[in-house]
This record gives sequence, structure tokens and C-alpha cells, in this order.
Amino acid sequence: MVRSEFLQALGRSPEAPPRLAADHPPLLLVVVDTEEEFDWSRPHARENTGVSAIAAQGRAQEVFARHGIVPTYVIDYPVAATPAAVAALRVFADRGECRIGTHLHPWVNPPHSEAVNARNSYPGNLPADLERAKLEALTTAIAEGFGSRPVIYKAGRYGVGPATAGILEQLGYLIDVSVVPYTSFSGDGGPDFSQAGFQPSWFGSDGTLLEIPLSCGFHGLLRSLGPAVYPHASSPLGMRVRLPGMLARSGLLERIRLTPEGVDLAANLRLARSLFQQGCRIFSFTYHSPSMFPGMTPYVRSDAELATFLDTMDRFFRFFREELGGRPSDPLEVYSLLRRGQPVPQRQPAGAELNQPAQ
Repeated sequence: MVRSEFLQALGRSPEAPPRLAADHPPLLLVVVDTEEEFDWSRPHARENTGVSAIAAQGRAQEVFARHGIVPTYVIDYPVAATPAAVAALRVFADRGECRIGTHLHPWVNPPHSEAVNARNSYPGNLPADLERAKLEALTTAIAEGFGSRPVIYKAGRYGVGPATAGILEQLGYLIDVSVVPYTSFSGDGGPDFSQAGFQPSWFGSDGTLLEIPLSCGFHGLLRSLGPAVYPHASSPLGMRVRLPGMLARSGLLERIRLTPEGVDLAANLRLARSLFQQGCRIFSFTYHSPSMFPGMTPYVRSDAELATFLDTMDRFFRFFREELGGRPSDPLEVYSLLRRGQPVPQRQPAGAELNQPAQ
């Protein structure tokens, strides 16, 4: 159910909550869930390991280049284990046009010792030793494929758990980007982030792990009451009477995630303006890599929808720069800025001698 241990850990650091100054230009991160293709309407399956959509990421890179954006591709095991996919992404990585992080889909990541089902699709629900073994296998594959060890993590299905923070420390990670504010995945056993906000947090045993949440928040007249009201609106009863849609159409309360997937340009702009007014200065924009190939996700089913998808990104990035006065960034730069001049720690993974990332 609720992964309370992880969420409570976000508030335990002796360090002050990390914030940029109110007059600091807002920063935009782009995080791409870079993964295998599968039918989103069917159960997870180990045999879904195709990664042909990785070759299509160049279309998005053209948009990023126009705005000086260096995205972070958080990649899962089928991608890391496929030489052609690694080669395609290394073209961008070797030119400094992207960062590489980690994305754990347990059902396609060795060792394969758990049952494949909805609950086990959240990595944090696995026994701690299995969660660690899977993440260690993925981390090693990425380090071997890209020549440096990843330090940015995003749990598959946002599934952090009670052991995740300790595992990240053990394996040398610095940054987690798994939390989805004001959102619960507890319906099929996932984490409940209903009370998690959009601001970054230090966590971990020594307070040097950084959580950078996805940008998700509320717009509307009842925006300030969103964290209290929305869990009730999105309850089984509320969903049966379509209360979230009614609240959104009335202009009272709308929960929006910053993404081109199922969210149109106008809604992305509403969210960005709302979060900015609430003091947000670090924005995280995200999508799934198979959306770049029509027919592989519910969000992009045709060439026309792909064109709209890319146009939404292009126009949002322009808005972010021109209206909000923002600029692109990446998780490691944000980490450095929030440490206020302190050096980024070179955390040595327990029991390993692997390369550290270039800074």
C-alpha cells in the first residue's frame, strides 16, 4: 500500500529543504522513461523486450536542440542490454546532448526470481535483496554500455519502497526522480504520493540523496485545497460519478502532470503558470520513449498525433523560456545548485570499483 517509509525519509534530512531563490530563473528538466515496447492494456510479461522505438528518439532530439535542452534518458534493462539501442543513445551522450540514468522495470530485469504480476511491477514491493540485485544488474549494464556509472534513478511505475533509499546509497546514486506529487498508485499495490509536494527534498542516511519530483500539481479556484480535496475526488466513488472531470471543467480544481502524453499544450501551460505562482522553480517534464513511434503507446497512435506531440513540446519549451523567463537544466546541475557551491559527492558504490560520472 503506502510506501510511507520512503516518503517520511524525504523529511528527515538535517539539511535545510533545498530551494532556489524566488528571483532565480525557473529551470526545466526533461526526463524520458526509456524503455521496451509493450501493450499497455495487457498484463506485464517478461517476453516484452523489443526496443525498436529507441531509433526514433532523434525527432525529439531535434526539438531539444532548438531550445538548448539536454534531456535525461533513464533507461531500463532491455534498452541497456541491446547494443543497437545503446549505440543510438551513445551518439547523443558522447556529444553531451543527453544524460543517462536508470529506470528499473522488474519484470524484464534479471534476476528473474519473482512472480510477474501487478504488485511486483513496483520495484519497491520486492524483497530488499531482490530489488538491490535487479538494480545492481541494471546499473552495471548501463556502466558497461555507456562508460560511466549512472547516478540518477527513476523507479519503474514510480515504485519506490521502504528499502529503496538505502539501495540507492549502496549503489552510488545521488538523485531520485520517482515521486509523482498528489498522486496515488495504491489501487494495485503501488506507492501513495498524495501528500508529497512538488519541491525537492534531501533524504538518505547522510542527507545527500536528492529527490526531484515530477512536475504535477493543481490549477483552479480550489488549488490551495487540492492536496486535501483531490484524494476524495479521485476515490472509487468519486471516479464512478466522474468528479475529477466535473471539477476540472468547472475551473474549480484540476490535477495536471507536466507531459505531452494525454495532456494538451493549454493544460501544460496552466500547470506551469500555477506552479510558478506557488513558488516552484524546478520543473520536470516527462514522457515515455515508445511514444516517439506511432502505435506503441496510447498517447501517439498516428503520424498526425506524433506531429502534435512534438509541437506541444516545442511550443511549451518556447513558452517556458519566453514567458516564464526560464532556461533548461539537468538533474546534476540542479543537485549542484541546491548544494550552494558544495561539491557533488563522489559516492563510491559498496563493493564495486566502477567509473564515476563526468561532472
